[in-house]
Amino acid sequence: MRAVLKYTALTLFAIPWVLVPIWLVVVNSFKPAGEAAELGLGLPRTWAIAENYGIVLDRGGYLMGLVNSLKVTVPIVVAVVFLGAAAAWAFGRSRSRWLQAAYFVMGLSILLPPSIIPTVYLLRALSLDGGSLGYVLTMTGCRLGIVIFLATGFVRAFPRDLEDAAAIDGASRPQVFVRILLPLLRPVLFVGSVVLIINVWNDFFFALFLLQGSANATLPLSLFQFASGTLQSLNWNLVFAHVLLTTLPLVAVYVVAQKRVLAGLTEGALKG
Repeated sequence: MRAVLKYTALTLFAIPWVLVPIWLVVVNSFKPAGEAAELGLGLPRTWAIAENYGIVLDRGGYLMGLVNSLKVTVPIVVAVVFLGAAAAWAFGRSRSRWLQAAYFVMGLSILLPPSIIPTVYLLRALSLDGGSLGYVLTMTGCRLGIVIFLATGFVRAFPRDLEDAAAIDGASRPQVFVRILLPLLRPVLFVGSVVLIINVWNDFFFALFLLQGSANATLPLSLFQFASGTLQSLNWNLVFAHVLLTTLPLVAVYVVAQKRVLAGLTEGALKG
């Protein structure tokens, strides 16, 4: 009975803070500009679904933003997961105080915001400012702490026996890492990948400073440029339609990955 009351209270608490804003965005993306300007919660008096979403796809830079977001998200996630797993292996197995200090510094990178101005100057000195490569390198370095923090505890919980047995059989350190450590870390790396996808896909701050021009704009930047271009008469119906289209890939990732994420979190709790 107490559990039922608890979940009922949480549901009632979530309705005004979660469900109502989502419904506001969805229903107003179906309305013409005049109705959407009222920001009401009622159903449209006149439906304008095809018109709104057609304008966003045609003039909102959505398709180019989608390609650019995929172009930076995929390499960032792959690089962070692979390098973070390798670093977690080193941190989890080493007893060096210097490496332990480095581990805590990497953990702090999750909490402390990086300095954007030195980053921009450094990329400019390397002739990497304004493009996707500089953005990918910057985001890879800034997001490594997430995977390192998640995976190091897993590595410490694993016995060394498998690694020692593989070394006796003649496996090199890279082979031990690829064939033994990566499969064992798969659940937590999957969780880290989902967190990274959401983080990088929704990133606006770094993209605003590090990506120049509409040709390099990711979906958050495309949405910002699209909304700013109509600032004098903001069309909420088009803005909400763009927001929904930007969110759809993340919803698809969540639907596909939900069970594996929960399994990874459960296994992490058991490891702890």
